[in-house]
Amino acid sequence: MRRYHQSSICVVFCAFIVIALAESPRPVPPYWAYCVNPDSMAAQVTDNRPRHVPNSDAVFTVAQVHDLFIVPDWHPASHPSMPGVVLHGRKPDLFPCGYCHLPNGMGRPENASLAGLPASYIIRQMADFKSGARKCSDPRFKPVSNMTDREWKFSDQEIAAAAKYFSELERKPWIRVIETSTVPKTHVAGWMLVADAPAATEPIGQRIIETPEDLERTELRDDTSGFIAYVPEGSIKKGKFLVAGGDGKTQPCAKCHGPGLRGSGNVPPISGRSPSYIVRQLFDIQSGARNGVLTQPMRAPVAKLSVDDMIAIAAFVSSLRP
Repeated sequence: MRRYHQSSICVVFCAFIVIALAESPRPVPPYWAYCVNPDSMAAQVTDNRPRHVPNSDAVFTVAQVHDLFIVPDWHPASHPSMPGVVLHGRKPDLFPCGYCHLPNGMGRPENASLAGLPASYIIRQMADFKSGARKCSDPRFKPVSNMTDREWKFSDQEIAAAAKYFSELERKPWIRVIETSTVPKTHVAGWMLVADAPAATEPIGQRIIETPEDLERTELRDDTSGFIAYVPEGSIKKGKFLVAGGDGKTQPCAKCHGPGLRGSGNVPPISGRSPSYIVRQLFDIQSGARNGVLTQPMRAPVAKLSVDDMIAIAAFVSSLRP
């Protein structure tokens, strides 16, 4: 009877643990890294007034800028000729890569900076979107669902052409990282954070607030107008500690990402990249949403990280020279 009693207790205890683990809430993706447009945002734009940006002779209307099959190339002399997949896409449903990632490849907070990434790495990521190995922790986040739902449907030749184009672009400073305790109040628009009008401020808390330097130019998709990333005070120092290994909490990033975190072989550069993007990737890898072959070496380094740790790592990494 005693042995039976002990076995029963063990079975009940194990069952309790399994149920508790199954019912334990999963971490919620931080809204400021996964900016989801409100349903009330207007989708149709008919503004045909001509628009200009500094140091450019080009002219586009707002309606053209909002046409997903038109890449507003304000500075065509600043980059090589764009292949068709980057400039035009393929109607009716495959958008040109240059629309979201911009002609200079630097991208915006809601998507990836492709400039200077190894071509083979870009091709591998497209394969992961196709296979379902690379998803998003928040399925409402359309910049990723566009990739998983449609953009992988380009042909192998088109994907190779795009990868070659972006890999040959120069990475450049694009984001100013500022430590602060107070930030502009913001709201989500265009899948990113933009400052409220009239302007107001609030405590930053444990967030990264990444927003355009010049909203009008960013909305016109001017690829010479970058971003400001406000990060909590002390986060850069903490991030430097964690990037070096954090006394065993994680692993030294430079071991794979190379000196200065500027990439090594087929491992991508991460210095100077969008901190919102960095947090999303760390979170997605930890949650299992991103699970491709090239992601496997990252599983152990992110396993013990809290969102606060991810904020600090992203702050430090983004503050480095690209």
